[in-house]
Amino acid sequence: MSAHIVAPTMQVSIVSLESEIYSGVALRIAAPALLGEVGIHPRHAPMLTPLKEGEVRILTPDNTLELIYVSGGLLEVQPTLVTILADTAVRAKGSDHAAATEARRLTAEAMQHMDHLTTHDRAYAELLLSIADMMGERERLRKRHRW
Repeated sequence: MSAHIVAPTMQVSIVSLESEIYSGVALRIAAPALLGEVGIHPRHAPMLTPLKEGEVRILTPDNTLELIYVSGGLLEVQPTLVTILADTAVRAKGSDHAAATEARRLTAEAMQHMDHLTTHDRAYAELLLSIADMMGERERLRKRHRW
């Protein structure tokens, strides 16, 4: 008689200002925290950290890799629950480049409606847009280094 071992999982929820982008179960997550990429596994210590623009990678129990581009936001980690409150988020449905382009477009569109931004905020947003422009090249290099 063999025992079936089930890998521990965690619930993941990613929402943007517009809608819920992703809700599901994951084996692990990688997210672009402000001070560097963080890896999260089930039973991770509680944490709250800001996110910068980049790719959130979610490995599901069936070994599917879900890719979601965020323009920034907050990451909250609890032992069995991870929540990302993103400024703007786009779920990758095609190529990485297509998702990066769409994330950049949505970020630029959102910025047009933010007349109250300070000079510092606008400079930071412009930096994020520049990074999004470079993502197409960066993604080609990163494909060799995925999970």
